[in-house]
Amino acid sequence: MRIGELAERAGTTTRTLRYYETRGLLPARRAGNGYRTYDEDDLRLVQQIRTLQDFGFELEETRPFVECLRAGHPAGDSCPASLAVYRAKLGELDTLIGQLQSVRAQVGAQLAKAEADFAEGPEPRCEFGGHA
Repeated sequence: MRIGELAERAGTTTRTLRYYETRGLLPARRAGNGYRTYDEDDLRLVQQIRTLQDFGFELEETRPFVECLRAGHPAGDSCPASLAVYRAKLGELDTLIGQLQSVRAQVGAQLAKAEADFAEGPEPRCEFGGHA
């Protein structure tokens, strides 16, 4: 298939596919007429990359999954390097979740304080929200 068909089937753009090619993630095969040619295996590579990026993986983090598929494995996550990337990503997510929980607790405390102050004092004069 040509680059336009691959882009359409993978739900991406030809520009993105050319970028993957420059990064060494997508093979650069050319037909006798100079057109790029792709097959079903290339479609699987692009789908793997896009799925991982949808999950928040950086493009370079997809490389072990692509290499795993290129090595002939049925899934890009069936190689040790891919599993290592999954583990690292889970560690990053756990850190982010902890940070978000901390921020949520701080915002909740500020809200509780603001509500207590509001309940104790006179109604504030606000320009927004219908109070003048």
